[in-house]
Amino acid sequence: MLNFLIDQEKCTKCGDCIKDCPVGIIAFSPEYPGIIEGKEDECISCQHCFTICEPGAISIFGLNPDESMPLKGNLPNGKQMECLIKGRRSIRHYEKEPVDSDTISHLLTVVANGPTSMNDQLLFSVIEDQETMKKVRDDVMEGIREAIVTSNLPPGSEFFDNILDAWDNGQDIIFRHAPHVLIVSSPDYVPSPEPDAVIALSYFELLAQSVGLGTTWCNLAEWAVASIIPDMKRKLNIPNSHIIGYMMLFGKPSVTYYRTVQRNNVNINRVIWTD
Repeated sequence: MLNFLIDQEKCTKCGDCIKDCPVGIIAFSPEYPGIIEGKEDECISCQHCFTICEPGAISIFGLNPDESMPLKGNLPNGKQMECLIKGRRSIRHYEKEPVDSDTISHLLTVVANGPTSMNDQLLFSVIEDQETMKKVRDDVMEGIREAIVTSNLPPGSEFFDNILDAWDNGQDIIFRHAPHVLIVSSPDYVPSPEPDAVIALSYFELLAQSVGLGTTWCNLAEWAVASIIPDMKRKLNIPNSHIIGYMMLFGKPSVTYYRTVQRNNVNINRVIWTD
């Protein structure tokens, strides 16, 4: 139920909500904007109408515009964003102390606002408690060991032999002793599950850094779960119909960086059309 409502005392009849609706289902009816009859099912839940209305005259899905954060005066400036992006580092050394559950929930609630194909609602599977983290870490490594012993490593995965040797000697190359793992998945009918996951984790990475947390993209764990230990998806309680897009380690960093990197060798191809 869209529950599209107009506060007629606030509405200026500017038509911005009509112009900006991506699927064109809003029109004047007759004096104030409304959903075109029979078009409710075409709504993609983007909330563009809700956010573009400057006086806050539109409510949809039971949402109150007064409870949204105003953008004016609250957005970071270009220099602040530049520092955040340039200052981001992959963290491979973590404190043992876990991140509190409320902070994790808040980060994921914010990240869920990122763009996805079809406005798909991603599934964020997060390992919070350390006992579960230990079991997942041990289970992944034993799964790799079994694949090696039984000669069932997929072609191109032979390097996991060295990773297992390091594990047996006290080095955790895959999980880096991180206290948490975030796994992003989406239903298999979504047209771009992997890009959606990467976008979500990119948002998560920058947001986590802004509150003092560190992250690492965990390709090795994703590779192991997808190619070597497929039963791990069931153990993680991820629906079988979901595609795992990517994984990310995170936690409180035990290292500190004091300045941004300097990478100015950007490759830019400015296209000029030629026949």
